[in-house]
Amino acid sequence: MSDSEPSPHILHLGLAEQGKLHALAGRYEEALRHYREAIRLAVSSKAPDVFFRHYTECVMEALEAQESYEPVIRFLEEASAHYAGLSADAAIHKRDHAAMLARLGAVLLKAGRAEEARKRLEEAVDRAGPEAPPLAVELRGWLARGYAVDAGRVRESQRRHNAFVVRADRVEASLARPLPAREAASSPLPSGR
Repeated sequence: MSDSEPSPHILHLGLAEQGKLHALAGRYEEALRHYREAIRLAVSSKAPDVFFRHYTECVMEALEAQESYEPVIRFLEEASAHYAGLSADAAIHKRDHAAMLARLGAVLLKAGRAEEARKRLEEAVDRAGPEAPPLAVELRGWLARGYAVDAGRVRESQRRHNAFVVRADRVEASLARPLPAREAASSPLPSGR
């Protein structure tokens, strides 16, 4: 790496921030290209898991915005199964798993799969107890009262409860970097580390 070339850490972070700018502008395909390369660089440079997790959330949000729900549902179901198989019972693991289940419930609702969504939302609330994600509590309550919940209403609830990681107030535009000449693979979501 030359003195003028940024470290892999700075590069993957910058690519992700550029991806967020594209997502906020509604250019989801370009955002996905940036996120995938950020994931590839983060994994290849052995960056802490928090980067992989954050970039994966960005990918899921871009796919959700494109109404490409099935890859997100599959990924979240696999991640939930992974959490369920862990012996860790710490409060932070319960909250993290519950947040993942809340997202899964929201995406299932957007995909028109209300009964599956209800089960996942109940599981999210049960798992986290009094610290249940407000999104899960709200969506579960709507379903329990028999409301028809469309994708627009779910999105508004997600926004209200700050369920999205890509938000204008959380982007570091000064760190944003365009994609280098070579580009990441085309799979929509990573399959794990």
